[in-house]
Amino acid sequence: MSAAFAPLAGVRVVDLSQNLAGPYCAQILADLGAAVVKVEPPGGDPARTWGPPFECGEAVIFGAANRGKRSLLLDLKQSAGREVLERLLGRADVFLQSFRTGVIERLGFGWEIVHDLNPRLVYCSITAYGMDGPQGHLPGYDPLMQAQGGLISVTGQPGQPARVGTSVVDMGTGMWAAMAVLAALGDRERTGRGAHVVGSLYETTLAWMAYHLAGFHAEGTVPGPQGTAFPLIAPYDAFPTADGRLMIAAANDGLFARLCGALHQEALAQDARFADNPGRVAHRVELCAALALATRPQRTEALVERLREAGVPCAPIQDVGQVARDPQTEASGLVRHAQSARGESFTSVAPPLRWNGARAVHPAPPPHAGEHTREILVELGYDAGEVARLGAAAAVRFQGEMDES
Repeated sequence: MSAAFAPLAGVRVVDLSQNLAGPYCAQILADLGAAVVKVEPPGGDPARTWGPPFECGEAVIFGAANRGKRSLLLDLKQSAGREVLERLLGRADVFLQSFRTGVIERLGFGWEIVHDLNPRLVYCSITAYGMDGPQGHLPGYDPLMQAQGGLISVTGQPGQPARVGTSVVDMGTGMWAAMAVLAALGDRERTGRGAHVVGSLYETTLAWMAYHLAGFHAEGTVPGPQGTAFPLIAPYDAFPTADGRLMIAAANDGLFARLCGALHQEALAQDARFADNPGRVAHRVELCAALALATRPQRTEALVERLREAGVPCAPIQDVGQVARDPQTEASGLVRHAQSARGESFTSVAPPLRWNGARAVHPAPPPHAGEHTREILVELGYDAGEVARLGAAAAVRFQGEMDES
């Protein structure tokens, strides 16, 4: 995205969400050009302390979901704090909140009230279990959803299920919510009215489990963890090498034949048991054992070169350090190292998309808690005396005044 291509320029977002899913949604909107105000409680977003590691004094997981925003510390337990939020929402285009069911209503900012206040506003709720069902009132976090939604049951080794090693449910929910917000903004152009859109951690997990759920309803199949293997295709797994492991994806008959040729295992390609994918899946254990005998003596780099020359898709299993140093990572331009106006170095990962051949331009680093409280209040029309009174009453907090209690 070039500097001139910011499709959400002029769109004002109030982000009342915390932790990861909602903030990640708001960051996507900021990357697309929206002006995002992050409204935090006096103690700040708890994700600021989710570390180590830390960068610029904040947990890196916080930085990964909050770049390009301004921070306003606001005490919504006070009427003066609620008045500030009401003034913000009256001028906003999008409102994100992730409170447990009933909390936002008790604060006086439920959908119906806010819609009456600003009929054009798109109201986005990030929920744990959605709007329906017996658990709709419960809170939820990424690992709980991975557990209850089945992701853990199909991840890891047999007998040792594992959590997916990144927050796929939180970040996936943020992505779905961002798409819903964009759709609602587009619909507003047609109708002139906002909408209430809902993202759900549990429902996002169900979406990630789509073909597993379909398999259960079709044939009663209950898959379990298979390590690096993919249960529907063989060979589609990680194989040992002399110095590591190599992921090989021979997803059709032609690729399987090429793999056998590159490994000098032509007899496997002629074996009736392995004539097609259903047969290879049925005899996965024998097939993978035979292939492992051929891959184990070879060094990873040399084997990658040989297989890729043969047109067989493969990739080495790398740790984060290797990924960070991978020439392909560098060439992608996704990982950005920049200097903030405060003189702090920070790292961020751009959206994995291009617009007219360019990446998104990151507008600003993640904000410190309360860094923009004063300037936001001034923009809302509060004069110096009113700002001072709000601060004295602790209805708002400024940078360095975060409540540690």
